[in-house]
Amino acid sequence: MNHYVDNEVGRLGTVLLHRPGRELARLTPRNNDSLLFDGIPWVGRAQEEHDQFAAALRGHGVEVLYLADLVTEVLGMPAARAELTEAVLSDVRLGDTLRAEVAAHLDDLDAASLADVLMAGLAHEELRTGSGIVYSLLDRHDFIIDPLPNLLFTRDSSVWVGGEAAVTSLAMPARGRETTLTHAIYRHHPRFAGTPLVYEPGLEHLEGGDVLLLGSGVIAVGVGERTRPAGAERLARRCFARGLAHTVLVVPIAQERATMHLDTVCTMVDVDAVVMYPNMADTLEAWTVTPGDGDGEELRLFPPEPFLTAAAKALGIDTLRVIDTGLDPVTAEREQWDDGNNTLAIAPRLCVAYERNVETNAQLERAGIEVIRISGSELGSGRGGPRCMSAPVNRAPISLS
Repeated sequence: MNHYVDNEVGRLGTVLLHRPGRELARLTPRNNDSLLFDGIPWVGRAQEEHDQFAAALRGHGVEVLYLADLVTEVLGMPAARAELTEAVLSDVRLGDTLRAEVAAHLDDLDAASLADVLMAGLAHEELRTGSGIVYSLLDRHDFIIDPLPNLLFTRDSSVWVGGEAAVTSLAMPARGRETTLTHAIYRHHPRFAGTPLVYEPGLEHLEGGDVLLLGSGVIAVGVGERTRPAGAERLARRCFARGLAHTVLVVPIAQERATMHLDTVCTMVDVDAVVMYPNMADTLEAWTVTPGDGDGEELRLFPPEPFLTAAAKALGIDTLRVIDTGLDPVTAEREQWDDGNNTLAIAPRLCVAYERNVETNAQLERAGIEVIRISGSELGSGRGGPRCMSAPVNRAPISLS
């Protein structure tokens, strides 16, 4: 099948989601900080909210693929099963005795049960055959295989650039294993057979929430704690070499809990419009990177200028329209924290947003953007909105003329 994405707002055709499951129920006061959640969500309500999100997408003609289904299907293939099992068993914390016991346990599971363990983890008390030093010294509340509650945010582990998939390299240890699942899907699932990969796990840190496809050939990459400058450079080199981009904007982001990715402060809602956190709109800068001149110069790096100016130049337009989060500094800060900037465009001037960001949604509608409101009281506990929870694999091209 053809999969292609070169922009943020063209008509959305197919999207990869992960309906929250048992991995979210593994969050406790003991582990929620290390697993990057601000609170402990009500799982049943989070599932209801996610179902509402998926229904809204389907109601506008979007095909929804579920990560858990794809993982289960690839685990029916011996090569993929061996690859994903080895990713778990390679954890140096296990030790030889426990590693052998975990291997035997996983070997006895069918594809669906193994998929559940790979996503929801394996608790100490669930391995009845456990023995040896490592197992005996674990607390009964500990996990032998850690759960992956952040799988909900499918945007971070893969991004399509044109007709190629970038399987990313996640910076936080709690999330590193997520990309092994995505990588296996793109390498082994029949739907994605032959998909070229422009980026793969193990390279420099790069996360999908930092990658905005502003328009055909123009990519913005936020850099900070999650995506490192070396990751932005590697992506630029590879995209230029394969003709997937002509300009990469490298955007440094001040690192705070609420501004971990570029898409937490800015997302596109029209071919020439962004919704943006006003506290950063005037200070966000971009370094423009283009291919070298072919005479020994691999990359050309231009001095920083305001992000909005650099983006408009790269797109070949006079200016980008900016729609502010909130109405004033207080509501802007609150609604930015509640993912008011993290919208998902289904088509130009049509986006999905959390209903709780009342002022931002009103601002969008005053600017001519139709807003599909969804609940997010529980989904947002991991600090992510509709864009974070979705990985487009097919979008229609757009025209700026």
